[in-house]
Amino acid sequence: MNKLALSHDAFVFVGDGRKALFLRNDGDEKFANLVTERIFADENPPTHEQGSDRPGRAFMAAHSTSRSAMETTDWHEIEERRFVQRVSAALEDLVRTRGVRELVIAAPPRALAELRASLHADVKARIVAEIDKDLTKHPVWEIEKHLIG
Repeated sequence: MNKLALSHDAFVFVGDGRKALFLRNDGDEKFANLVTERIFADENPPTHEQGSDRPGRAFMAAHSTSRSAMETTDWHEIEERRFVQRVSAALEDLVRTRGVRELVIAAPPRALAELRASLHADVKARIVAEIDKDLTKHPVWEIEKHLIG
């Protein structure tokens, strides 16, 4: 990947469906300095705390002996989708209120795809690079090193 040249006040979003970092370049294109603006951390408790432990069953007809099990609800996946919706709304708010001109998005492929689907057109127009990698567990200086050089 070519290293990025981020202008002053460009934003970098790093997320994975459970955690999101909003970073801003406080430096310039030559000497970038990413600073944390906002952190989203999702509270996603274990499945047994979120719903029933057994799927329901469906009966086909009143006099029929056939029945079918319902698919188990994936509570973690539902919460990740909600988290992506909250994050995309926060990105839209950031673009509108702060006048962000450049945005870099870094997320694992699945989260990146879900984020792309939920982003507003105004936010999509500001994206200068997308990185399909999970960088959420790295400290800010490592993210900066990975993106900028």
